[in-house]
Amino acid sequence: MVHPKHIVAVSGLIRHPNGKILLIRSPRRGWEFPGGQVEEGENLIEALRREIQEESGVTASIGSLVGVYSNIKAPTKLMFGFLGDYVSGELRTSDESLEVEWVACDSALQRVLNPAIYDRMKDMLDFSGRVIYRVYTNNPYHVCEESSL
Repeated sequence: MVHPKHIVAVSGLIRHPNGKILLIRSPRRGWEFPGGQVEEGENLIEALRREIQEESGVTASIGSLVGVYSNIKAPTKLMFGFLGDYVSGELRTSDESLEVEWVACDSALQRVLNPAIYDRMKDMLDFSGRVIYRVYTNNPYHVCEESSL
């Protein structure tokens, strides 16, 4: 299988009306927000809705763009982070989520061990209306450039 040279991905911080946020525990990265790769022919919002549904069983509405993130280590990955709201559905796990929970905002970051995901979640939790752009590499995590748009 030939892997793409550039990957486009989406993620979302989904809020429940009770104020908690949706987290999944993935088999590869630990606790994080739902998201994944955009498939050919899909737009960003469709891809995010699909990923949230597949990973958690939740239907969500997608709102503000919070950040654009470039992981420049090959294969390069361009990620878009959004805010969203719970619409319906019961939590369930999948092959991509070992656990799925609604978590209090003030304890969510404590669960995240991956530094790139931690920074992106912090951006989402602290969103002020200005979109973040961050360029970084992984292993080890290093921020190369950051600005707000």
